Amino acid sequence: MAKRKLNGVLLLDKPFGISSTSALNKCRWLFQAEKGGHTGVLDPYATGLLPLCFGEATKFAQRMLDADKAYRAHVRFGETSTTLDAEGEITVTGTAPESIEAVKAAIARFIGPIMQTPPMYSALKVAGKPMYEYAREGIELERKARPITIYAIELISYDAPELVIDVRCSKGTYIRVLAQDLGETLGCGAYLTGLRRTLTGGFRLEDAISLDEFIALDLEARDALLLPEESLLSNLPVLQLTGAQAKLICNGMPVRDIESGVVGEVKLYAALENQDNARFVGLGEVGADGVLRSKRLLATA
Repeated sequence: MAKRKLNGVLLLDKPFGISSTSALNKCRWLFQAEKGGHTGVLDPYATGLLPLCFGEATKFAQRMLDADKAYRAHVRFGETSTTLDAEGEITVTGTAPESIEAVKAAIARFIGPIMQTPPMYSALKVAGKPMYEYAREGIELERKARPITIYAIELISYDAPELVIDVRCSKGTYIRVLAQDLGETLGCGAYLTGLRRTLTGGFRLEDAISLDEFIALDLEARDALLLPEESLLSNLPVLQLTGAQAKLICNGMPVRDIESGVVGEVKLYAALENQDNARFVGLGEVGADGVLRSKRLLATA
């Protein structure tokens, strides 16, 4: 079957039990798309928002890898797991605190800029090999703590030993490690029993479609779900280019004397001849010198 040159972003609600790559491959096959990529791994046991990029949208997928994210997390106190989640071997290690105030006090210690050590069961690579493969072989590697930021933790419910929280955090945050650290702070141990991503960048879980719902659609209805490539750049200001400026940028030339008042990355739009609207052409950056240079352009530009 011939592959289609399909461009755009699909907001998928990834189901439990499959990897992000498997979810991508399934949707790519259903779309008959030539090229696709995802925007950050969700573990097989985790569910929720997984933006999938197709065609030209893959050029901007890194924006979502670097974006802030939010999760609904379920934590169980009094037990630990070898993988820090429900996939590992579980050991009883203590008694969950009865006091919700003690739990709130522990949570407060992890809000703000903190250092966090990545878990052995992670996709981070050492010598070209994911760390979880070393972990499965019983090899423990030294890991350096990394700076992350947890912007907010909202306590949704606590019925000992079960805690439910909403976490809003920077890229690179491991909620499994947060669960472990909460258990250590309370002196009873803890592990992550469930995880659902609710936000990434400007995208929301409420706008995503489940895999089963997506499978049930015909090709035309699937195509209608695709968001434009520029939706990955929703937080950036817009810069409208004249026809002459667009021609320079699309030929790899800088555009001088930009009077937008904006310095930094911008979404570039080119005026269409004899039309009132403009077309997205890619990502650019305006320097302090007022010179615009291209960063990533659509092939169609």
